[in-house]
Amino acid sequence: MFNFIKNMTTKELVSQIQKKKSFLCIGLDVDVEKIPPHLLLEEDPIFAFNKAIIDATHHLCVAYKPNTAFYEAYGLKGWESLEKTIHYLNKNYPEIFTIADAKRGDIGNTSTMYAKAFFEDLAFDAVTVAPYMGKDSVEPFLAFENKHTILLALTSNEGAFDFQTKTINDQELYKYVLETSKSWENSENLMYVVGATKAEYFKEIRKIVPNSFLLVPGVGAQGGNLADVCKYGLSENIGLLVNSSRGIIYASKEKDFADKAAKKAKELQVDMESILNKKSQGQ
Repeated sequence: MFNFIKNMTTKELVSQIQKKKSFLCIGLDVDVEKIPPHLLLEEDPIFAFNKAIIDATHHLCVAYKPNTAFYEAYGLKGWESLEKTIHYLNKNYPEIFTIADAKRGDIGNTSTMYAKAFFEDLAFDAVTVAPYMGKDSVEPFLAFENKHTILLALTSNEGAFDFQTKTINDQELYKYVLETSKSWENSENLMYVVGATKAEYFKEIRKIVPNSFLLVPGVGAQGGNLADVCKYGLSENIGLLVNSSRGIIYASKEKDFADKAAKKAKELQVDMESILNKKSQGQ
């Protein structure tokens, strides 16, 4: 629709983290019932909300992550809001890393089409993918140069314990997923989702993928602790994108909602700057 080409390398992402003293990712999970009522008078309330949040917080974060379900739920209009949002980001803030939280994954040509939708048509930098169907469901995403596939490894929800932490052949399943994925073609383009509510697992995860970027949801409304995540999750190149959604974007339902969101984002950014400063000083 917009014919925008964007390729953001890991090196460029690290540069933005160092420049902004932040590894914050803001989740744009927009529920129309939760946004300020005055925005409902706008032609596109979802995009109006996103634009205001982005303009108020872009200097405090390095990534935005729209969860596509929150757009698909509103049909064609919702998808158009997503298109406008990613186009606005790529045009006005091209230094921002963009993640389509779509949790896709299917075999062969189907995955290729999913990848084209998010990497080419919408020009996202990354997309989340489920690993359950194996390498031929993930490698089509990995084939896109300078695009990033973020594999679900250990999620922040309660149901993660149903399968992900079960021991199979003397190894927990999430560890087997991590180990196996390293053998896939173009695995250097992999990042991994690891929930902040599973902070005690980061030490083991870093033994398997010491340098990969980890997308960490669950800080804020879900109860994850930033300090605990960073204690074992930080790598030599930082290697973390810590996401907060509800705790930032729904800080207020008044007309000052964007300013209140920026205040919440600033609180996290300040904490991240302190952590990065201590890391640089070898503490």
